[in-house]
Amino acid sequence: MKDILQELESRRAEARKGGGTRRVDAQHAKGKLTARERVELLLDEGSFEEFDMFKAHRCTDFGMEQERPYGDGVVTGWGTINGRMVYVFSQDFTVFGGSLSETHAEKICKIMDMAMQNGAPVIGINDSGGARIQEGVASLAGYAEVFQRNIMASGVIPQISLIMGPCAGGAVYSPAMTDFIFMVRDSSYMFVTGPDVVKTVTNEVVTAEELGGASTHTRKSSVADGAFENDVEALAEVRRLVDFLPLNNREKPPVRPFFDEPGRVEQSLDTLIPDNANTPYDMKELILKVADEADFYEIQAEFAKNIITGFIRLEGQTVGVVANQPMVLAGCLDIDSSRKAARFVRFCDAFEIPILTFVDVPGFLPGTGQEYGGVIKHGAKLLFAYGEATVPKVTVITRKAYGGAYDVMASKHLRGDFNYAWPTAEIAVMGAKGATEIIHRADLGAPDKIATHTKDYEARFANPFVAAERGFIDEVIQPRSTRMRVSRAFASLRNKKLSNPWKKHDNIPL
Repeated sequence: MKDILQELESRRAEARKGGGTRRVDAQHAKGKLTARERVELLLDEGSFEEFDMFKAHRCTDFGMEQERPYGDGVVTGWGTINGRMVYVFSQDFTVFGGSLSETHAEKICKIMDMAMQNGAPVIGINDSGGARIQEGVASLAGYAEVFQRNIMASGVIPQISLIMGPCAGGAVYSPAMTDFIFMVRDSSYMFVTGPDVVKTVTNEVVTAEELGGASTHTRKSSVADGAFENDVEALAEVRRLVDFLPLNNREKPPVRPFFDEPGRVEQSLDTLIPDNANTPYDMKELILKVADEADFYEIQAEFAKNIITGFIRLEGQTVGVVANQPMVLAGCLDIDSSRKAARFVRFCDAFEIPILTFVDVPGFLPGTGQEYGGVIKHGAKLLFAYGEATVPKVTVITRKAYGGAYDVMASKHLRGDFNYAWPTAEIAVMGAKGATEIIHRADLGAPDKIATHTKDYEARFANPFVAAERGFIDEVIQPRSTRMRVSRAFASLRNKKLSNPWKKHDNIPL
């Protein structure tokens, strides 16, 4: 028996070596952790239970039968994050460059199947050179098997991808279908075709970092939701994110202890809005002053900064936040901000996370670039996302809510549950100056008359009371009481029941 146990331990030790000391040292020299080190940091200490440690590839071509390392380049299993179960796979770049083989894919698929069956999130740590060329079409079939599971798991369990090295070619489509993608600066990249192919086909000279690095995907393409300085920071932030999320679509997000008074009054909010309606202010200040302990987890912070998305807690409960940012493009909606917010709203609705919307929007950004780029359909995505959402929705209009953008931003007409406005709110078809110039076009040559008409329009319409008279606003509230009012609103909606008509699926304007 002793010999058998010793053999087991020696095999385990062999599996834990990965690609061997030389390759592990090379991984560390790049500032990267190994697959196992990443799993250990991600999960609670001692909680990791590994599956298929001894699984090996079955390829016999190109001399592959002479090298059959245990694990076949991916570490899989389950563990806990702050005591809550998650499933994880971590690709091992020290073994065949983390390339995906038929067996490698089987291990990932097994974990994803178990995650769906047991209702727990799946976290994928990607560090792979792509398909294992020696296995040919078998590796491509493996990718497709993983893709199918990403599709089936969408909206059922949270899926999170960490890009911690190369992720190229077909490999990119699995992370692309997950809920959140995070990258590490200067050591991770994603692209369908690499710099060499780009140069051959288009004659463009571009580096891997420029083509698919963290800055590119967080600021330009919006493929990634965040980027971090190193592996340790990325893993710590994913742990923090998981703490905001439910385990699956049938469970509520976790309720965490809080030490912030729900009825806290913030006097400083009474002076947040500048006297000049065209002067910007930072909407993040409002978000932080409403949230429990000023804790805000922002999603896509570097992309489409004219809208803010992320998670806070109110009375310990997770709430998704969408807010216009007057500091950027005056808070206008455009193509990028509409896409960003729509995807976030749909995620929250899929996982029963209530949505809080702060509105200060003068309209949609005008211009040929926007119109040619399809702002009509992109704006409709956000409208559609809010309209189909059945989760509790609370909206606070702080200043401008003009035109179609007013409708889109979680208005009462899109089944908003509580719609509040500050006294500084202006809910109208358009700004006073533009409206006056249309209504009193005959007086355009008389500046004094136009000025008088503009003041009259402002006095009559540039306030929240016309909308309140119609019931489009439930209450005009003091800014200082915002935290208390939205906290009580969400508390009253905890047992909300609302369903949409039966359908196979919707047809959102993609």
